Amino acid sequence: MDERELAKTDIKNRLPDDETLYELAGLFKMFGDPTRAKILSCLQLRDMYVGELAETLNMTDSAVSHQLRVLRGAKLVKGVKEGKEVKYSLDDDHVVKIMECGLTHVNEGK
Repeated sequence: MDERELAKTDIKNRLPDDETLYELAGLFKMFGDPTRAKILSCLQLRDMYVGELAETLNMTDSAVSHQLRVLRGAKLVKGVKEGKEVKYSLDDDHVVKIMECGLTHVNEGK
């Protein structure tokens, strides 16, 4: 095998498996919806209740709740019950970093 073939084999061996890549693609789909991106941007600034998000984004509570369920399912946001309401935040520091890197990348060309 020549050097080029060895390099291709090395790359193939180092690729994540198909299931992992499928999950990664699904994660990035979550960021592909402008409404979800707005919600994540709000939560990047501070933890918020559904009503606060709805008012800030000029949306209904129901529409915000639906998107939060999707984001919760993707482990991008979490909620903590406070009395009768739930306060939402970004799930962990990884989500913060993804948002920061994405915004930096988008703003570089401006």
